[in-house]
Amino acid sequence: MNSPSTDRSLPWLLRFVGGIELCAIPFVLFPMSWMAEVHASLLGLGPMPQAPIVDYLTRSLSMLYAVHGAVVFRLSFDVVRYRSLVGFLGWLHAVLGVAILAIDLSAGLPWWWVMGEGPGIAAGGALVLLLNREAVTDSQETNGTGIPGEPAT
Repeated sequence: MNSPSTDRSLPWLLRFVGGIELCAIPFVLFPMSWMAEVHASLLGLGPMPQAPIVDYLTRSLSMLYAVHGAVVFRLSFDVVRYRSLVGFLGWLHAVLGVAILAIDLSAGLPWWWVMGEGPGIAAGGALVLLLNREAVTDSQETNGTGIPGEPAT
């Protein structure tokens, strides 16, 4: 059976993930010149290409991250109700992490980017799966009553 601290860990993990993704909101509105400066100076990725598709992709991806973050954040407030969706989300993140790792490697991104993005997403997905599985196991052991061995009424 999992401990009460484990029961609280899954919602906080989901809030952390969702909150990080919600940080993408400002980048929907930032001027492209600011993003180009971050790209070149702060990240050291060289000059950012100037083309309508770059503007579109940076803004739409930021919005997509924000929408995903809002959904993950919302799920965190009722993990019991959304248990199967949370498990599905964990699997999606595990697979997404592996796919992002492959994309980052093929794109030739710096090692610190490659090691920080895909493996982090995959590890987060695995942790969601682990915490969600422990909660499901606990629920089955207690017959939904919260008391081990107590029959459901």
